[in-house]
Amino acid sequence: MGVADSSEEIYFAGGCLWGVQAFIATLPGVIFTEAGRANGASPSIDGPYDGYAECVRTRFDPAVVSVAQLMAYFFEIIDPYSVNRQGPDVGQKYRTGVYSDSPSHLDQARAFIAARDDAERIAVEVLELANYVRSAQEHQDRLARFPDDSCHLPTELLTKYAD
Repeated sequence: MGVADSSEEIYFAGGCLWGVQAFIATLPGVIFTEAGRANGASPSIDGPYDGYAECVRTRFDPAVVSVAQLMAYFFEIIDPYSVNRQGPDVGQKYRTGVYSDSPSHLDQARAFIAARDDAERIAVEVLELANYVRSAQEHQDRLARFPDDSCHLPTELLTKYAD
């Protein structure tokens, strides 16, 4: 069975997706990332805001990295106590969350949070992925294409795990 056959997907919302995607793409075991929108009401990116969270679709090899390890990496780049805000970006679309259509992924994400000493303060939602829409091409791998664009994450953190 090849890596493509055994890969799994999980979706991380951590504020502006440009930096989140740039960071997650460098992680061990991550095979593919895509900028998108999780759990909005619309199947389209056109139209008014529909409740989505900016997210990064993350395909990973579970033989290399676990959901718990991905959660630990994710928590390095978010303020887990902040509601509808990460850095200078404010609004419901910038909320933090973890989404999947795998109950096992959601259980592992919840267990990661529950095991933390500050679990009762954490504002990261962990929900079933009800809807996913790929973001416009201009948002895909944005910081890789335009490294001088603004990002709420420092370069040192964005490149911490880069080869």
